[in-house]
Amino acid sequence: MKFSTLDLAEPIQQAIDACGYSVMTGVQEKTIPSARKGQDLLVHAQTGTGKTAAFALPILQQILDKPKDTISGSPRALILTPTRELAEQLANAFGRYAQFTEISVTAMYGGVKMGGQSNKLKAGTDILIATPGRLLEHMALNNLTLANAEFVVLDEADRMLDMGFIDDVTNIMAHTSKQRQTLLYSATSSPAVNELCHKILKNHREVRVSKINTAADTVNHIMYPVEESRKIDLFKALLAEHNWFQVLVFTGTKEQADKLMAALKQSKIEAAVCHGDKSQGSRRRALADFKSAKLQVLIATEVAARGLDIEGLDYVVNYNLPYLPEDYVHRIGRTGRAGKLGNALSFVSREEERTVHRIETLIGTSIKRVVKEGFEVSDRRSLLKSISAKGRPSKTNKASSTKITGNKIRGRK
Repeated sequence: MKFSTLDLAEPIQQAIDACGYSVMTGVQEKTIPSARKGQDLLVHAQTGTGKTAAFALPILQQILDKPKDTISGSPRALILTPTRELAEQLANAFGRYAQFTEISVTAMYGGVKMGGQSNKLKAGTDILIATPGRLLEHMALNNLTLANAEFVVLDEADRMLDMGFIDDVTNIMAHTSKQRQTLLYSATSSPAVNELCHKILKNHREVRVSKINTAADTVNHIMYPVEESRKIDLFKALLAEHNWFQVLVFTGTKEQADKLMAALKQSKIEAAVCHGDKSQGSRRRALADFKSAKLQVLIATEVAARGLDIEGLDYVVNYNLPYLPEDYVHRIGRTGRAGKLGNALSFVSREEERTVHRIETLIGTSIKRVVKEGFEVSDRRSLLKSISAKGRPSKTNKASSTKITGNKIRGRK
């Protein structure tokens, strides 16, 4: 279905055309008509499915349908999001969709001074995009009221709950209008998400865009067995062999990220690191340089697993597997977006083998094993037998091992 069939206001359709959008994605087609009518929604959708436009466009349309004066410190729409990076991304998206209207958009998040944000609130904003913690700080200072918030979106709701924001979210929702429209978006399903939706949604419709807790079918999953101590060497070898460009690498800790960064710098590979010890400005510059192709590699910890929107990203590398299988889905959601093909590559030490089984169970498919010559791992079966002998269940994966001798995955030249 094309956007032109929605009969949206001319300024919104003009923005859609300027963005190069023509045909709606699945989540847009299934949710925009209902959201435009003011219905509450619980939407299960993976990142990269076009969900931002799915809630932004109907909110903008409803604001245009019922114009009101912008009131100081009193937004009409509130979008809650778990991280600073995602808040910035959403603000940019809303700005593009509202570029031909008079609708104002403001983003608020921690890590920056509150003065500038306070001034924007005082001047008045129609749409406020915020992280829970910073929003509550401004509320405590009486910089804003949510009493007139007609539209509330919880984006990445599952992530907000994982990060411990449940009390903050509940507190915030209690200050919004009782006649509000609420849209809750979640990449995964959990008892906590279901409990929250029953508390804050009214007569809602549930939309499942794809199989819950799974990865996009446009992603090619590959696992490289490797000793933990040799992961840096393997990464550099694959980088040189396949000429990969714009590779997003996830590490388990900040220390591992810094160690990999130092090794790449020594090899004169253009790279940057993005983790919690870096300032907001440093992280923003790293992402901007990566998007503009100034960098070959961007290294990140879990802090960047969501909210990174990088067009045409072909490769995501799990330098270490995440502790939670759900976080694997979040990480690799950076590639294979909007119908494009992508590759999710994981470096798996013997100690991480059992995590692979949990990930495969979650995503419902086996991950292909590729043994890189010169990086073979010895005694893998012995390790699994020893683990099993200690009384813990052992389920070896049936996926076949393949020895890679040629350029099986082609990089951009």
